[in-house]
Amino acid sequence: MITAAETQSGLPRIPFGDWVDTAVSWITSTFAWLFDLVKDVVVWCYDQIDLVLSAPPFWVIALVLAALAFWAKGWRLGLGALVGFAVIDVMDQWSNAMDTLALVILASVIALVIGIPLGIWAARNDAVSRVLRPVLDFMQTMPAFVYLIPTVIIFRVGVVPGIIATVIFALAPGVRFTELGIRQVDREVVEAGHAFGATEGRIMRQIQLPLALPTIMAGINQVIMLALSMVVISGMVGAAGLGGDVVAALNRVNISLGFEAGLSVVILAMFLDRITSALADRAPVAKALKAAAV
Repeated sequence: MITAAETQSGLPRIPFGDWVDTAVSWITSTFAWLFDLVKDVVVWCYDQIDLVLSAPPFWVIALVLAALAFWAKGWRLGLGALVGFAVIDVMDQWSNAMDTLALVILASVIALVIGIPLGIWAARNDAVSRVLRPVLDFMQTMPAFVYLIPTVIIFRVGVVPGIIATVIFALAPGVRFTELGIRQVDREVVEAGHAFGATEGRIMRQIQLPLALPTIMAGINQVIMLALSMVVISGMVGAAGLGGDVVAALNRVNISLGFEAGLSVVILAMFLDRITSALADRAPVAKALKAAAV
């Protein structure tokens, strides 16, 4: 028999999990005021985005999103998006889909607001890159379910732990792709900027970021896809949207509900993937960034 202080190999057991549990309990009690503030802010932001997406009639939001798809890549994507949204609506999943889209948008924005500056910092500082690399490896290899445990303890059930867990899960590609894109910029172009007397900040804004934009957009695409992949898992902690229906279908072995909710997730995923991929290929995006940096 294995005792509490000994492993199968005979080595003393290290209660690492107990240490983490103690640390989480201490953090939860000490910074309860901060977590309450974060929860209130996240809930308010989510409610505003969800209100914008859910309050208008179905056809208004569907036409707006289809117009966005048309602007990004043309009439085929716009028409396909419109048909996909119509399918979601006839399955009576439109409200849940908009809840899910609001969750994905908010989580992706938070992840990118944190991830892109970290990627820029890592690209400009090798020491920061060396520190971040194992942290990002840990974040990407840790099972997604594990992130829900501390977030539920800290924020209780609801949409907030789902969003926070999604941010942690989806953060890494934003950092990695931003760093990779900046480091891949031709050194001769950067040296030319130095030769003309440009400052480091100007070189970053007007040379490195515009040239790295396609890679950064690929990172944004991955952040959004990972955020969407967390929808079902977030449904397990009470987050609204399609994830809740998938979990309910699993608990009741309801094939029809599970298929309808799953198909709605697929349609949203295809829409978001095509939009972000199309934006990465559009020259006006890079031009707009250059103009904004002047």
